[in-house]
Amino acid sequence: LNSNYHHWRVCPFDRNRVYYSIKYTGSNDGPVMGRPATYKSIESPVQAHSITFNERGEVTKFTIGYVLDKETGNTGGLGGVFGLFYAIGYGLPFPEAQPYKSSFIYGNAMKFNRNIQSIFKSNPDFKNAFQKVTTMIGGKKE
Repeated sequence: LNSNYHHWRVCPFDRNRVYYSIKYTGSNDGPVMGRPATYKSIESPVQAHSITFNERGEVTKFTIGYVLDKETGNTGGLGGVFGLFYAIGYGLPFPEAQPYKSSFIYGNAMKFNRNIQSIFKSNPDFKNAFQKVTTMIGGKKE
């Protein structure tokens, strides 16, 4: 399993906290918790992690698995170990470890948004006209 750590940065609001990103890639080539290898590949979405330190430089908090884009990878939108188990076919049996599913309303709103973006990409003149009209709505009159 490759962790692919990247984008290390000190938090501008808490100098004792460091954020970094991670994207797991690999495959299940050996037994896991007594279960046989599945030989399935793993590609997680990029996840945000952080480490918080005290004044002595000791770790006081470690956060993992905050998925940045649920629609990427093959972990069902799950981060951390939940996503790794899901990707190899050994999903865990509780709600937090189940793949992300959007609500009916949110799912349709996202489909509408993707359709609008496709129209904008295929017709830049329409996009420019739309933006011009929407920025005039509610604008100040001089």
